[in-house]
Amino acid sequence: MSSDNTPLFGGCQCGAIRYELLHGPLQLYVCHCTECRKQSASAFGISFIVPQTALRLTQGEPRYWSRPTDTGNTLDCAFCGKCGTRLWHRRRGSADTLSIKGGSLDHPPDLRHATHIWTSRMLSGIVLPHGVAQFPGEPDECEDSP
Repeated sequence: MSSDNTPLFGGCQCGAIRYELLHGPLQLYVCHCTECRKQSASAFGISFIVPQTALRLTQGEPRYWSRPTDTGNTLDCAFCGKCGTRLWHRRRGSADTLSIKGGSLDHPPDLRHATHIWTSRMLSGIVLPHGVAQFPGEPDECEDSP
């Protein structure tokens, strides 16, 4: 989010779902857990944490599926029913924040100051930048955000 509070935009790969974010990130995580690697089909997942009230759906309707988390909660996951792109996650029962999937943003976030979590599950060969904030699991303030 720019300093002039310009909204951010994103959506799915096929364009059926579009959204606008009216607030920049409260936190930015790079998650190395097995689930985030699977959902991103990559070495890690990017979670752009925003207040739930910041999301404005501008086109389409996502579908949802749910999964249990390592901390015993349930994560409700929004995705495009046409192309399957994961869009955001929300811990069931939490009305405070959403975890926007970083790959769904039109302009990717700057990861230089992101917090790396679940580094105990990080793939071999990944080298984190010197001095970056990192946790072997999930920090308390994260609580199932990815």
